[in-house]
Amino acid sequence: MSTHAERMAAFAEADLYVVITGAFCANRAALDVLDACLEAGVRLVQMREKEGSDLDLFMLGRAFRGKTRAAGALMIVDDRVDLALALDADGVHLGQADLPVAEARRIAPELIIGASSHNPEEAAAAQNAGASYVNIGPVYPTRTKSVPAGVVGLEMVDAIRPILRVPFTCMGGIKADNIGPVLAHGARHCAVVTAVTAAPDPRAAAAELRALIRAGRR
Repeated sequence: MSTHAERMAAFAEADLYVVITGAFCANRAALDVLDACLEAGVRLVQMREKEGSDLDLFMLGRAFRGKTRAAGALMIVDDRVDLALALDADGVHLGQADLPVAEARRIAPELIIGASSHNPEEAAAAQNAGASYVNIGPVYPTRTKSVPAGVVGLEMVDAIRPILRVPFTCMGGIKADNIGPVLAHGARHCAVVTAVTAAPDPRAAAAELRALIRAGRR
């Protein structure tokens, strides 16, 4: 079992963060899309599934875990700390309505714990509660997830970034043709859903985005 420090070292080396939901995989199996991402060198993926029984999610997660472990990739589970622990995943991502970050950290000290934020107050609270990284978004309009705050824009990245001591990710409507400004505003980790999962060629889409992120870091 990896330590939190080891997992965060791997997180720092990752670039593209692909969030995989079966409903957004263009009629392909989520595991097939995962394979394509791993073949493209993606080393940070999230299993985000809202439908299905706990057993269904566990069985899917076990397959995700086997593939990500074999590839040396980090696996994050959306929402469910219990499932992340049962699967020996590397982390969990929590929204504002999920288990509080402090409680997740108490019961899962070695997990990467990501937290969604839409303003500086939420970002600071998550960091102070023990979040490993903070997500800022949605930076652009997106159809994969709705939040009460709506689109926060790149201005929110500028507002939140200076207060953070932990890494941050940006998410929401990011694609190859608009990732440039996100990188210019300091993002080192960009999270995407349909830009990869619904692309005609997920492997090629992931490879293109990875190249753009790495070029933007120079």
